[in-house]
Amino acid sequence: MPGDGIGPEVTAAGRRVLQAIAARFNHRFEFEVQKIGGTAIDATGTPLPEATIASCERSSAVLLGAVGGPKWSDPNAPIRPEQGLLQLRALLGVYANLRPVKVIPELAAASPLKAEILAGVDLLIIRELTGGIYFGAKTRTTDSASDLCVYTVPEVERIVRIAADLAGRRQGRLCSVDKANVLETSRLWRDVTNRVMHDEFPEIELETLLVDAAAMHLLSRPADFDVLVTENMFGDILTDEASMLAGSIGMLPSASLGASSRGLFEPIHGSAPDIAGRGIANPCGMISSTAMLLRYSLKLDDEADLVEQAILHAIVAGARTADLVRDGDKTLSTGEMTDEIIKFLK
Repeated sequence: MPGDGIGPEVTAAGRRVLQAIAARFNHRFEFEVQKIGGTAIDATGTPLPEATIASCERSSAVLLGAVGGPKWSDPNAPIRPEQGLLQLRALLGVYANLRPVKVIPELAAASPLKAEILAGVDLLIIRELTGGIYFGAKTRTTDSASDLCVYTVPEVERIVRIAADLAGRRQGRLCSVDKANVLETSRLWRDVTNRVMHDEFPEIELETLLVDAAAMHLLSRPADFDVLVTENMFGDILTDEASMLAGSIGMLPSASLGASSRGLFEPIHGSAPDIAGRGIANPCGMISSTAMLLRYSLKLDDEADLVEQAILHAIVAGARTADLVRDGDKTLSTGEMTDEIIKFLK
């Protein structure tokens, strides 16, 4: 689903990489292209048309560009592109959003943080994706508005188990982020997390941080983190903040997973309407998302590893899109950056 803004440009890059992988490993991928977001509203009157829903349900994985833009940005509009994204997550039952952040030393200069702070940063943020304030009941009157934040014990248990399992495959450290000094949902989150970790994952080192402290520590000591787990809204905010560690939000992928192998894969950047259609968007976040698609939905680990190596090889060799360029660097277009990555795949 290309979606809006730069979505079609980066999705085209992701598809090219998947086709290169298919040729290299003798696979055959079948693609269906469907609408979502603003373009879907314009074409059908709804941000998630029935044809898109049917296509998702018969697919092995879903690759998404981005949704939204100035044309559909009125927050009071009854139909908005973002509604399609929330509906899609609920439809697919993808409740765990995985967002890895790994600093490539050659891109340290692109980050606003000092290089010594970035040394050794390799973390994974697990964001709960289908609960919390985004999905709670909403009211609006002339004088007031409300958004209900709700979490249940099973919702917290399942996301914590996924985070702890992933931490066990990495450095064995998990940080749970909440706001338990203020919010009742966060007190439930902390109680359930402590119980699950104590009873089921005693070998994992657990740290608990309030969200405001976590935001500070992500910028002051990011290399100290291994895996972080948090609720929907906190995760939305913290992952965008963490993108600055990598030098550009255009570098970062995400995988949204649930009980089935069919996942939703998308770069974490938005639709970037200011650069849409100019061919300068960074495709690395989308291409990294295709690596996650290969790994988590198609169980093709070697192919996923090769895609990630190809991105690293291109960056180390000096390939840069406009968001990564510093003095003296040559600027590549979206297509040229994709070409450099595909060269390594071949």
